[in-house]
Amino acid sequence: MSVLETPIEYLKGVGPQRATLLKNELQVANFQDLLHLFPTRYIDRTQYYKIQDLQDSSAEVQIIGRIIHLKTVEGKSKAQQRLVATFVDDTGSMELVWFRPSQWLKDHLLINVPYVIFGKCALFAGVFSMAHPEMETLEEHQNTLQGNIQAVYPSTEKLTKKGISQRVMRKLLENLFTEVGKLFQETLPHEMIQPLRLLPKGEALFQIHFPQSQELLAKAQFRLKLEELFYIQLQLIQKNYLNKKLQGYVFPKVGDYFNTFYHQYLPFPLTNAQKRVIKEIRNDVATGAQMNRLLQGDVGAGKTIVALFAMLLALDNQFQACLMAPTEILAQQHYESIASLLAPMDIRIALLTGSTKTKERREIHEGLESGQLQIVVGTHALLEDKVKFHNLGLAIIDEQHRFGVEQRSKLWHKNQLPPHVLIMSATPIPRTLAMSLYGDLDVSVIDELPPGRKPIKTIHQYETHRARVYQFLHDEIAKGRQVYVVYPLIEESEALAFKNLTEGYNQLYTTFPPPKYTIAMVHGQLKPEEKDVQMRLFSEGKAQIMVATTVIEVGVNVPNASVMLIESAERFGLSQLHQLRGRVGRGAEQSYCILMTDVKLSHDSRTRMETMVATCDGFQIAEVDLKLRGPGDLMGKQQSGVLALKIADLVKDGGLLKIARDYATDLIRIDPELADPAHQHVAHTLHNRLHQPPAEDFSGGDDVVGVHGVEVVEVVGQAVEGVERHLEGHGRGGVLGRAGARPPRAWRGAGGWSGSP
Repeated sequence: MSVLETPIEYLKGVGPQRATLLKNELQVANFQDLLHLFPTRYIDRTQYYKIQDLQDSSAEVQIIGRIIHLKTVEGKSKAQQRLVATFVDDTGSMELVWFRPSQWLKDHLLINVPYVIFGKCALFAGVFSMAHPEMETLEEHQNTLQGNIQAVYPSTEKLTKKGISQRVMRKLLENLFTEVGKLFQETLPHEMIQPLRLLPKGEALFQIHFPQSQELLAKAQFRLKLEELFYIQLQLIQKNYLNKKLQGYVFPKVGDYFNTFYHQYLPFPLTNAQKRVIKEIRNDVATGAQMNRLLQGDVGAGKTIVALFAMLLALDNQFQACLMAPTEILAQQHYESIASLLAPMDIRIALLTGSTKTKERREIHEGLESGQLQIVVGTHALLEDKVKFHNLGLAIIDEQHRFGVEQRSKLWHKNQLPPHVLIMSATPIPRTLAMSLYGDLDVSVIDELPPGRKPIKTIHQYETHRARVYQFLHDEIAKGRQVYVVYPLIEESEALAFKNLTEGYNQLYTTFPPPKYTIAMVHGQLKPEEKDVQMRLFSEGKAQIMVATTVIEVGVNVPNASVMLIESAERFGLSQLHQLRGRVGRGAEQSYCILMTDVKLSHDSRTRMETMVATCDGFQIAEVDLKLRGPGDLMGKQQSGVLALKIADLVKDGGLLKIARDYATDLIRIDPELADPAHQHVAHTLHNRLHQPPAEDFSGGDDVVGVHGVEVVEVVGQAVEGVERHLEGHGRGGVLGRAGARPPRAWRGAGGWSGSP
């Protein structure tokens, strides 16, 4: 066992009780965990104030002085008791206050001993006071490792109550470095350290906790962030490399099914982007290695038709294909769309969901096992053990982030060899997030909308303009168009959500009265058959208005619908708004999305509305969403373990991610198994990272580089210049200076890092 694996209770100043607290509250179980509990921000302790210079502000100040008097002030109960100290320097006096003070504190405060105190001051009745100050004797202060830039660590109310203050945390880390020193085994390839002028591992860890200067702090952050991102990328790129060595089924021919559909039944010409992606899929399935490809495309970009061509390739080579969707509505929609496209051809296709009747389910199971059924569309029901395939060659997964890893792996074992896998996502993922979540997949992007589609005009209107909005709906319906009106599903209260919906329905019913107008309504409380009746009214053009909760986000496709009115739009997330907007604009006519909100909006809500009005580009919207919500919220719990980042930030450190990916790519290219003795320490570090439980993310999103706001990029500009010089010296020998590797494409541009891997 290495010294860093020593249980935390054996560190000086901890003991069994504190150890339990640190484990429960901060997941710090050993020396290593404490070493990697990174500060959330830093405090400037360079300045000392005099009591006479204090101002009534919320700023934190540091004062040197002495306690000359202590008294306990009793309250109505013990809980209201407080300890008050008179604190003086050579310019004046103030009070220090502790509410509900512990006996330990009363026993350990020293009279007439010089102290350094730190905290926020408040003015009461002409006297300054500081509640619960951080304090240490002047002697301790002068002899500590802790410099003038002081770290602030994650904390909880429980830790504070039990006396584990920021000062105690810093003292524990000081004890840790005293015990283990600063000499740590290097974890990065030597070929990275020199050209990037990285601090040694031990020095970086010391400077992150006890920075000696702004510059050293920035360099430490740069080194540790780069390392964290490098190992995420290394894991994914190595996995991708090994995936490509996994044997898969060979689809050697493009046969009758594919060609007949392409030449005779394709309802519209393919875009160049669709043709490019189909070609990428054809190349993948012809190699003999298993395909693992992510297909990204905006709403309405035509992913389903690409998926269909992939299925036809499987059928041409005597294999079955399946498409798995996260909800019954979406599975039903895919089934109907594919079945209608293939109707003229002799292809057997079925739908399998949780609500499929027992008799029909049995027939589907038999058809799949015998090979009679060629294509099956379904939900999680496809994963059941009873579902056996005759020859499954292709699995298509829609909205990948809704399925866990274990669920997906069940599909892999439905045949002797794993099927080819195509993952579709209609939720555009920002590049930095895609690189970190799906770096082990090959990525195809459909970045072109079908011809004839007009961009949807998005308008933001306040509640005060409702009459004008209703007049616009009248005008559109008069042209023969249809309208969606969507209400938010209010999570706190199903009853409240229903009330909003019914009130909205009644208001519309008054404005658009029968028999001239028909209004359909869909919500979660309707039975499936009632829902189907209402949806059919709208899709067949018998109802001009569809009132719904977000059930239609992945619902019906009605080309004649030209207006999407989103009520209380501030209650929706950006990606949700974008998905809803994609329900219109399916036909050749101009379509509109109207966002109705209250006049009073939060800063984030206003940003969302402005973004929706400004662009229809799903990838731009996803970038804004990432900045507003963070990667964890964006991807959901099932993927968040992948990104349990302790110090890096995907929003702010996209440039570092690109550098990390370049180096990881080059390393795997020259040493895919990390078998070279020079890379043994890298292989060891990767193994340890893969086999440790995912850490909690305590970064708090606060990326303070220095107390004066120095950006990492500025301080480490010289490091990048070092890379450039290194490359000049090695011609085109690559980042790692070896033959066959390529140079990085992540150079410094205006305002930071630029380029893409």
